[in-house]
Amino acid sequence: MKIGIRVGGPASGGRKEFEAMLVYAQEAEKIGVDQAWSAEAWGMDAITPLAFLAARTERLELGTGIMQVCARTAASTAMTALSMQTVSNGRFLLGLGNSGPQVVEGLHGESFDRPLTRMRETVEVIRMAGRGEKLILDGKRVVLPRPGGEGKALRLAHEPAELPIFLATLAPRALEMTGAIADGWLGTSFTPDAAEAHLGYLRRGAEAAGRKLEDLRLLVDITVGFADDPSALIERQKTPMAFQLSAMGSPTTNFYNDAYARAGFADVCETVRNLWLAGDRAAAIQAVPDDMVQACNLLGDEAHVRRRLQAYRDCGITELNVRPIGRDTQQRLDTLGRAVELIRQVRE
Repeated sequence: MKIGIRVGGPASGGRKEFEAMLVYAQEAEKIGVDQAWSAEAWGMDAITPLAFLAARTERLELGTGIMQVCARTAASTAMTALSMQTVSNGRFLLGLGNSGPQVVEGLHGESFDRPLTRMRETVEVIRMAGRGEKLILDGKRVVLPRPGGEGKALRLAHEPAELPIFLATLAPRALEMTGAIADGWLGTSFTPDAAEAHLGYLRRGAEAAGRKLEDLRLLVDITVGFADDPSALIERQKTPMAFQLSAMGSPTTNFYNDAYARAGFADVCETVRNLWLAGDRAAAIQAVPDDMVQACNLLGDEAHVRRRLQAYRDCGITELNVRPIGRDTQQRLDTLGRAVELIRQVRE
């Protein structure tokens, strides 16, 4: 298993957060972390912190987790990705995602119509650019060059380069597409106890394209915290989980909620969302059961965390994006260091 960390996020737009991110990533590299994945929501963009880290780290793979497909043209995404591959000396991983209708339509002013088509066609353009070809596509959402205008097809002024493409997907059709066209999957809302709720669709898409699931790099997010009695850690995770089940999407479109429902938590997902949308957030948070939190996080003593890591390994997960719990950067690094050592033990 490769080990990743997350940098950036919705609250990452300030200088203080930026400087803390740099210290965290540099120290993480020293203790053996393999990757740093940037977040992109409504704070810092996904590329700027990685470009900064490219100049101040030596070994870390630097991935976007995610670049929002709607926020840039397909050609602009390709230009940025190839530029990052140059400045990072081949350490860049391109993670793409569609986000959701609230961000796509509210923040970027783009229609959320046919998001899978937009993603597939964006990937096609990026692959063309990586091969050094002229960018020509007569797609449903991406058309290059624009018909009826004065433009002509162009190739980017980059040397051809391999661009590993990861897709952040959750819905069944999107997972199948990922299995068919991507180099890797950025997974959330995942539990190894119900791995087929995600991996089954990835496998189906891969096999339909003449591939195997093992051809994909499979990365999932996990929160890690150590305690002999994890009760307090579990309680801390109920608020973000209730938010994810209820607010990370519209009242009718929430891919995280749907994914957890497929994993066996359908009744919980419905109850939590209904309470949250009715305005009773405290009740929604308390409606999240302990076993649901434990299913998709690593919270407990080292023996428990090791057993759960083995479950991720055994179901085929190849990379873990670790989110260590801690009050400050040093505590997070201490937790991360313990997790890195356990992951090393599990993968050896």
